[in-house]
Amino acid sequence: MDGGTRTDEEVLRALYSEHGQALLLFALRLVDGDRAAAEDLVQETLLRAWRHPAAVAAERGAVRPWLFTVARHLAIDAHRFRRARPPEVGDAALATLPADDVIDRALQAWQVADAVAALRPDQRAVLVETYYRGRSVAEAAAVLGIPTGTVKSRTFYALRALRLAFEERGVTP
Repeated sequence: MDGGTRTDEEVLRALYSEHGQALLLFALRLVDGDRAAAEDLVQETLLRAWRHPAAVAAERGAVRPWLFTVARHLAIDAHRFRRARPPEVGDAALATLPADDVIDRALQAWQVADAVAALRPDQRAVLVETYYRGRSVAEAAAVLGIPTGTVKSRTFYALRALRLAFEERGVTP
């Protein structure tokens, strides 16, 4: 360590011993009595003084007003930073949020797939085209190569058979 670093440390210790208590009391008022926050504020203020030795040089005059100004600015910056960030929520808030039950959805999808598989192939094809692929009756008829009236009647009977398959499995729509 060179002599300059030791001198800087001595200056810092002198600043703390001379102004530390007054600075801590001032910082306590700035942070509404939060001792830990006040100590952090004093530490950061003295660190700034250590980084800017010209600001606390004896020939500049009184040091305390500069220290108080720096502490005040740091407190304002911290306050603005807290206001800019969204408030943090704990785990208790997460417990009150409803969560999708993936197992129920998977079970329901399995039951629907099982009931659709039990349909006759021609009824299943009509339901796949009209409900799953979202096609109109005319589009489904064109894709399946059957008349539109046949698509309508197969859809009607397929939905009836599907409802019956759900009832047999104990599934309520």
